[in-house]
Amino acid sequence: MWGSSNSPMFRQSQSQAPPSCSTVLHPELAIVISDGGNLATNKTNAVQNECNMEMVLGQTKRLEEDLQKLGYKIKHHEEKIEHLKIQSYNLDNSIKDIKGNLRSHRSSKKAEALCHNGENKQAEQETVDQILLQDKRAAGLLCRIKGLQTADCLLFKDVLGIVATLGKAPDDNLSRLFSEYLGLEKMLAIVCKTYEGIKALEKYDGEGKIDLRSGLHGLGTSIRRPISGRFLAICLEDLRPYVGKHVKEDPQKRLDLLKPRLPTGEYPPGFLGFAVNMITVDVMHLKYVTSSGHGLRETLFYALFSRLQVYRTRADMELAIPYISDGALSLDGGMIKSCGVFKLGRREDIDVRFPVSLNASSTTLSILESEEQLKQLIWNRERIDEDIGREKFVLDNVRTMYNKKRGELVNFLAQSAPLADKGEERNEIIKGCMLAALA
Repeated sequence: MWGSSNSPMFRQSQSQAPPSCSTVLHPELAIVISDGGNLATNKTNAVQNECNMEMVLGQTKRLEEDLQKLGYKIKHHEEKIEHLKIQSYNLDNSIKDIKGNLRSHRSSKKAEALCHNGENKQAEQETVDQILLQDKRAAGLLCRIKGLQTADCLLFKDVLGIVATLGKAPDDNLSRLFSEYLGLEKMLAIVCKTYEGIKALEKYDGEGKIDLRSGLHGLGTSIRRPISGRFLAICLEDLRPYVGKHVKEDPQKRLDLLKPRLPTGEYPPGFLGFAVNMITVDVMHLKYVTSSGHGLRETLFYALFSRLQVYRTRADMELAIPYISDGALSLDGGMIKSCGVFKLGRREDIDVRFPVSLNASSTTLSILESEEQLKQLIWNRERIDEDIGREKFVLDNVRTMYNKKRGELVNFLAQSAPLADKGEERNEIIKGCMLAALA
């Protein structure tokens, strides 16, 4: 039959049909790669491949730009870490220098102590003499009776001393300032170890009136020097002690108090330290501790001065008011009793003052300044070390992102490799991109 599909002519026409267009689709860009077909189809595929090639190059460029940005970040953090390491190294050198200077200062102080030992005793005796002039006060009577052979041992066995005799000031100016800040009544306070000592000082009759025949009043009456007015007595066992840490390797067992800091992390200008740490305690009193294990500095002197700050000038002190919690003094006479309470007017000279530690007076302030500077440098170095740690953490993250992005680029170029056979220029572009990604 003429139109039959089994006829020879029909079979011949089937064998002469144009070859089909076999295609390969790129996994991401659907790039058409033709292996034959008619002219019109090949032209269409060429246009499609040209467009896809531009998409490959565009995506490659974006990935390369991302890599470049990450590379700049890596370089930035590496340079910052190197800069911080240089700062840390310079601070280490400064810290070593100050520590060396402090060692030499302290060595010279020990040598001076041998020379000034007699002068220190003389200064202590001057304080006792000033207390003795207060003959109508309990402290004056106590000092007088302690020197007599008839002193009541039971009365004095629990008495540690008078406040003014239990510590020394670095120099005469600070001695006057500390004494004025405390006032005469506190400077003449009698310090007892336990409450039993307080009870021994003063006894009462059945009606609650003072028994003038017993205790300190009885001794005063016996030598015709009766006590006039009230007096302070301090029980060390009952004081609320400082419970924080002490300065490491400090023979004076100074308190490691939290120092005021500006928002920048630095100490306020002119800050010299805390009054409680400027008091020098004698070796014999340093050994004394309460039943709970606390010494004079963390009981008596912390109760008297708390966190009283000392500044070089009144102007420095006024600038630091927002950072003052328990009062402040300045070397030129400024005084803040407590938050919001200012003591104005002319300076008062209190007759009873702390004796001056002569072996330390010439160098104590410079040592205190050096110690504060040392602590500031150590604090700065610790902050820089923390910054270095943070920068290293960020750098590790950026490097991880960089390696991940580079892997994406390598994989993308590998998937785009079939286009490399479509021309010499494209081949060179693909090779160049792959080399850049692997670099």
